[in-house]
Amino acid sequence: MQNLLAQGDPLAQSERVSSAHDEGDTDVLTIDELGDLRGRRVLVRSDLNVPLDGTRISDDGRVHASVPTIRRLQDAGARVVVAAHLGRPQGAPDPAYSLAPVAARLGELLQTRVAFAADTVGDSAHATVDGLTDGDVAVLENVRFQPGETSKDDTERGAFADQLVALADVFVSDGFGVVHRKQASVYEVAQRLPHAAGGLVLAEIDVLRRLTGKPQRPYVVVLGGSKVSDKLGVIDNLLGTADTLLIGGGMVFTFLKALGHEVGTSLLEADQVDTCARYLERAQQQGVRIVLPIDIVVAPQLEAQSPATVVAADAMPADQLGLDIGPDSAEAFGNEVRTARTVFWNGPMGVFEMESFAAGTRAVAQALTEVDGLTVVGGGDSAAAVRLLGFTDDQFGHISTGGGASLEYLEGKTLPGLDVLER
Repeated sequence: MQNLLAQGDPLAQSERVSSAHDEGDTDVLTIDELGDLRGRRVLVRSDLNVPLDGTRISDDGRVHASVPTIRRLQDAGARVVVAAHLGRPQGAPDPAYSLAPVAARLGELLQTRVAFAADTVGDSAHATVDGLTDGDVAVLENVRFQPGETSKDDTERGAFADQLVALADVFVSDGFGVVHRKQASVYEVAQRLPHAAGGLVLAEIDVLRRLTGKPQRPYVVVLGGSKVSDKLGVIDNLLGTADTLLIGGGMVFTFLKALGHEVGTSLLEADQVDTCARYLERAQQQGVRIVLPIDIVVAPQLEAQSPATVVAADAMPADQLGLDIGPDSAEAFGNEVRTARTVFWNGPMGVFEMESFAAGTRAVAQALTEVDGLTVVGGGDSAAAVRLLGFTDDQFGHISTGGGASLEYLEGKTLPGLDVLER
């Protein structure tokens, strides 16, 4: 397997990912172009949006991924001010979405004290930033506690951006998971300060360009997850790029319905059935293979103890719920993946959180680890799945930190947070 990651601990892997590109071959400004950063306040927009169970972080992959750029700025003598969001707190402070436990974890990974501001742009933020010396790091409280961060009003976003700008001299964008959002800490701040892309953003761009430019073939794309509507743009764009699309997860039932099959009580987007039928026809015309499961794991309801059975994909009982691809499909999907030279995977094959319905996702993940070529796990639930199922980051070529951003890039959409960084 062509592996962009270091062997060993996730922090080493993140550092390799963040340097796995040529900074001279990019359309966006880089940290090297910012000049001497010693003594300067550098606002870093990181992606620290991790799953929390109370104050326990269940998957700290994004915190690991943020470390290399922050450490690089520390080493340059910058006074590092980290801005990030957590969850969707609706523009007001909410203790359940505080970044305090994430800041503590960041300090552990950096092996240094990380100061934490109890607000985002208020008295605590200013006092915390004023107290930094060269090489110090501080984390501001959740930017989404401020309504201006995600406001649809340009003026309101700009006003909040001005408050953030008052805390910094330079801006580094390193939160790839939010570059598809036109939000104050992503877009407007970059318009107001000397700016650059961080190492993580550059690495993500590098990998995605390899997927959309001239990928090594065969190029296999595995799509899953719950809703086909979330993937329509990707499917549309990839029908002109990929050789094979493997479809699983909840979204597959809309495709099966498009073939006239019974899907029982499974997740179905009835308004997308005709669209899926058109994609199947178009794929055939363009010589792209869309591979659907031949068997399905079903159960009466979505419960861990619900009795699971395997049925043919074209013979699902009307009173059963599809919760995973079946064993024959898992083997077939795995074989398709293993023969590829380039693989992009976004979305689990079933309800992987429950062992009875995790086999399909596990089979795809295992197959990716055996590919002789580039393998990309497209963030979100796929990244969570591989870790929950016992795989390590260094078994894959690249694990993206931004599922939504990756998908929009592959759709060919404009990403505001990248456009604003262009030289």
